[in-house]
Amino acid sequence: MSSESNYSSEEELIEQLKSKEETFWSNESLKPYYTLQKNLPIPTEDLHEAEMLLRRFAPYLAEVFPETKKMNGIIESPIHGIPSMQQQLEKLYQQSIPGHLYVKCDHDLPIAGSIKARGGIYEVLKYAEELAIKHGKLTKDDDYSKLANPEFKKFFSNFSIAVGSTGNLALSIGIMCAVLGFQVTVHMSVDAKEWKKELLRDKGVVVVEHDKDFSFAVNEGRRQCQEQKNCYFVDDENSKDLFLGYAVAALRLQEQLKQENITVDADNPLVVYLPCGVGGGPAGITYGLKYVFGDHVHCYFAEPTSSPCMMLGLATGKHEDISVQDIGLDNKTEADGLAVGRPSALAGRLVENMVNGIYTINDENLYKLLALLNESEGISLEPSALAGMYGPASIDIQQQLDGMYGSRLNHATHLVWATGGSLVPKDIMEGFVSKGTSFLRHEE
Repeated sequence: MSSESNYSSEEELIEQLKSKEETFWSNESLKPYYTLQKNLPIPTEDLHEAEMLLRRFAPYLAEVFPETKKMNGIIESPIHGIPSMQQQLEKLYQQSIPGHLYVKCDHDLPIAGSIKARGGIYEVLKYAEELAIKHGKLTKDDDYSKLANPEFKKFFSNFSIAVGSTGNLALSIGIMCAVLGFQVTVHMSVDAKEWKKELLRDKGVVVVEHDKDFSFAVNEGRRQCQEQKNCYFVDDENSKDLFLGYAVAALRLQEQLKQENITVDADNPLVVYLPCGVGGGPAGITYGLKYVFGDHVHCYFAEPTSSPCMMLGLATGKHEDISVQDIGLDNKTEADGLAVGRPSALAGRLVENMVNGIYTINDENLYKLLALLNESEGISLEPSALAGMYGPASIDIQQQLDGMYGSRLNHATHLVWATGGSLVPKDIMEGFVSKGTSFLRHEE
């Protein structure tokens, strides 16, 4: 990994990104959370309202998705300590990792098997609630399990929902919409994996394939939806509702850490590593985490070397007005969920003073980490979900944190957000592991 000291200006950073060199960017616009609290663009009350909406829908989800019954209809994933992976990371990168390493298992989220089960499902449920209330079919005091009745499926069939996606958001939107009864169309970018398209079609979802990237698929989906009557577009580039759905994770994590007797305070920092595509997921989670833990949490985003759109947007201050293609990158990566050339207009601005830094990682290293995690902990993730796994071993990040905490860094909790993988077909996952293992052997 390259050190941030390898560049001293914006121009040099861009040259480094152009060369697809693995790069770390430290956010000089980071501000203490207490200075941001009074003027947050999205009030924290909205976050609690989002959590309440998900609780209202819990009886319905438990009814229609049996896999959510054990959690009483709450869509949540566990956290697990991964000490063997911590040792493997230290060995691979010849770098000690002070503190304890955990994984947030969003790859095991029920229904959609990825982090998109948070934002995507929340936005669909919010729209469904608005429609049902508007047409006098539901009140917020009702038992929402009534939504499983055939009359509601017939009602929702009068409305359509569309989305543009590289894959996982399409799965969460498509699966949820199909069960509710909405007509749903997903516009898939060229990066989308074939198995994800097949799974959606099996659920009765209309899949429109595009031979261009994520931004094109989103624009086409938005355009075609606007031309239809009663069509609602889930806009991954600008959606406040997606953002809030992700942010709710922070409230849940607070409780999980308490259950694990993990303290987060001035002497026990929480460091979170988040794979980043268009930015809505990691930004929403960061926004929520800062609300819960303030300056005791430190968030780092991870992007592919071919698709560092959020780093580019934040480092230049141009946000969505610059794309990786503008600097000559091809936006082609095995990390399909992160293959995004232009960052979210909403997400970057909401966390430009909250995220500590961003680093890039190449596809070969994603595969190595995938194989190591599978071997050491028996956890299977898709390549994009491994982007956060390098973070705890990053010398740049450790130096940054060491400057804040010194020896207290030994009490740090490192949390890698695993964003997807449980729905990957077995034969494809075996191929991922085999590829990663071959890269590791070659290095030896």
